[in-house]
Amino acid sequence: MQSQAKLKHHAALVDQMAEVQGIDLEEHMLRGNLSFMELEDAVFRCTGCTQPEACQSWLNEHAPTASTPPGYCRNSALFDALKPR
Repeated sequence: MQSQAKLKHHAALVDQMAEVQGIDLEEHMLRGNLSFMELEDAVFRCTGCTQPEACQSWLNEHAPTASTPPGYCRNSALFDALKPR
């Protein structure tokens, strides 16, 4: 089982990665485009990443906007599906 601190950290990374790409996860949930379970799965995928420090550095370098996540992002497909067109 994941520690609460680790889950919070990775939930923040998922939210930041979405935000940098112009994706509002809360809005997608309200519109029914993203379920709580799908968001939970995204956070769990993120916890399996071996590069969370590199991810945070990438986010710091690419804020406020980037068109795609780094190649190692385990949630690339989700973000691609949710991107504004």
